[in-house]
Amino acid sequence: MTAPTTTAARKGGRWIEQWDPEDETFWREKGERIATRNLAFSILSEHIGFSIWSLWSVMVLFMGPEYGVDPAGKFFLVAMPTLVGGMLRVPYTFAVARFGGRNWTIISAGMLLVPAIAAAVVMEPGTSYSTFLVVAALTGVGGGNFASSMTNINSFYPLRRKGWALGLNAGGGNIGVPVIQLIGLLVIGTAGAAHPRLVLAVYLPLIVVAAVLSALFMDNLAPVRNDGGAAREAARDAHTWIMSVLYIGTFGSFIGYSFAFGLVLQNQFDRTPLQAASLTFIGPLLGSLIRPVGGRLADTHGGARITLWNFAAMAAATLVVVYASAQKSLSVFLVGFIALFVLSGLGNGSTFKMIPGIFQAKAVARGLTGEEAASYGRRLSGASMGLIGAVGALGGLGINLAFRESFLNAHSGTPAFVSFLGYYALCSAITWAVYLRGDRPAPASTGQPDTRDQPSGRQPAYADV
Repeated sequence: MTAPTTTAARKGGRWIEQWDPEDETFWREKGERIATRNLAFSILSEHIGFSIWSLWSVMVLFMGPEYGVDPAGKFFLVAMPTLVGGMLRVPYTFAVARFGGRNWTIISAGMLLVPAIAAAVVMEPGTSYSTFLVVAALTGVGGGNFASSMTNINSFYPLRRKGWALGLNAGGGNIGVPVIQLIGLLVIGTAGAAHPRLVLAVYLPLIVVAAVLSALFMDNLAPVRNDGGAAREAARDAHTWIMSVLYIGTFGSFIGYSFAFGLVLQNQFDRTPLQAASLTFIGPLLGSLIRPVGGRLADTHGGARITLWNFAAMAAATLVVVYASAQKSLSVFLVGFIALFVLSGLGNGSTFKMIPGIFQAKAVARGLTGEEAASYGRRLSGASMGLIGAVGALGGLGINLAFRESFLNAHSGTPAFVSFLGYYALCSAITWAVYLRGDRPAPASTGQPDTRDQPSGRQPAYADV
């Protein structure tokens, strides 16, 4: 996604013409301050985007019998935003280079007004189910924001800081899920379940504020260019699709569980809307807060190692949930399910940190060094992030559809959780086999890679990415 060239046509309007975060002097004297400012306002916009994306996980709690929508219909309703959001992540990734990170943040934030206003108009008994589906699908634009935001921030930070920066950016955005759920709880607890429009009354002005602040304080990076060759190369690289499978297991779990948690509590444990709303925010909140920790641990110990242990822990937590689901034990279920949220957030940070590390390692294996290696890594990691993020988001669709079928046929979430357990076991095996299984021969290259720390002429697997 990154090329070193600049064009005069992009001067002015908060365009930065030269950007080299790998240069430690530049980073210390100028780059870190600018990157931190852009990160802060990127988080704000992405946070509100996530809130709007998860809007219907809250709206369904307001939909009592008078709306005429059964549990299976509600699960499908909350699945629609994940489908659309996942599909939009690819074009949103390339929009950053086409329009500029700041400019696209303004546009994408403003677009959140469309689903918010539409929901305020239709949210009442008597509205057709097809209308609800269309309006729910519109909230997918909030899911697209994640891809453009992460691609933008990836360009601002040096490789050694990407895990922490991307973790903060994503974690701050993810917190939008529990925040809107808390607001939904506040509305249900005070005004009652008959007033869903009060939730929208909170978010409409916040959307405008986010767009205005992005215009005032963010920057565009002129060196960032769309690179069709990089996109094609990333799409052909096996690591892009391997990481997509792993990201389904982490982010797909996080967003899928976030959207479905309240419905599972209502349908499996007979919780009222108020009781469900009082619990649904806890898991997404903890999962969001811990995401930067996953990135920091990956910076320190290697993303592949953290990811492997994380999937093993997710499998163990799922076993707890399966047991509690079968025994109808709400207290044990909550312990296991909230642990899944925490672990999915931790894994979100570690898996996303792996992406730039993998392509940097491939650059070194090719014999590239210095800025040439860093440029190659930025090109391929930036292009792959949109694809990986899109596929990962579609994992949330899979989770909600699995819950829909599980409750439709077994009147319980247990079969769905068993299928999730199998997927986490698969992800553990893939992580170990591809990134941690001993040494592998160094690929042939046209250059001479630095082998001072590898006297045998072999290089380790991607354990440190």
